[in-house]
Amino acid sequence: MQLTIHQIDAFTHALFKGNYAAVIPLESWLDDDLMLNIGAENNVSETAFTCRQTDGRFAIRWFSPLMEIDFCGHATLAAAYVLCEEHNVSQIRFIADAVGELIVNKNNDGSFAMTFPKQAPQEVNAPPQALLNGLSIQPVKVLKNRQAYFAVYESAKQVKSLNTDSELLKTLAPHDVVATAPSDEYDFVSRYFWPASGGDEDYVTGSIHTGLAPYWAKLLEKTQLTAYQASSRGGHIQCDVGESTVTLTGHAVRYLKGTIYL
Repeated sequence: MQLTIHQIDAFTHALFKGNYAAVIPLESWLDDDLMLNIGAENNVSETAFTCRQTDGRFAIRWFSPLMEIDFCGHATLAAAYVLCEEHNVSQIRFIADAVGELIVNKNNDGSFAMTFPKQAPQEVNAPPQALLNGLSIQPVKVLKNRQAYFAVYESAKQVKSLNTDSELLKTLAPHDVVATAPSDEYDFVSRYFWPASGGDEDYVTGSIHTGLAPYWAKLLEKTQLTAYQASSRGGHIQCDVGESTVTLTGHAVRYLKGTIYL
């Protein structure tokens, strides 16, 4: 069997920035174990598999090097980049078990706008001690949604200088950890840590912005926000917060197209 593989850098205008994802379009699903092995072999933060449905939508599944992930924003952007190019269309409708339908539109400037369900976090009155001990700087507030704990800081400088203890943060599974703060250059910045699910730090994490954007939108009293994920590669995300959805917009660039031999 031969499969076509694409590797795309998402949430960036330039190669070697943003977050990388592999995309593998399928005509029918592979066995789960095989997709897990491919995700581990690729060893990028996410490998997205897509499969076209009879109604024209594309089912999508995401695999980190360690496990299947139920929702990944940057690999959805990467998959939309590939499918819009292959099918010469400007809209892709994805379907995923955990989050339902995900609509992605390609804009005239080449960016992609992805509309996701809003996943606003709620404040945690008694944060887990493993979370607090796993962060080198104590947050001023902790929140949580279905995906992660949100450690809120006073300044972007604190977020950028933060160190973490991955072994302690692993014990918070299935929840990951995002650190966030307001910024002079952007509306907010963040860093994302997921040692139990994929790696110590993710470069750019689209999915968590469905929680970050509603939090900062309420605090800053605005619905359109600019965000920067302050990892070593960095990534830019435009966020538009609606009543029940969050639209994330970003660019992507191709790194490679090749063949997997199975």
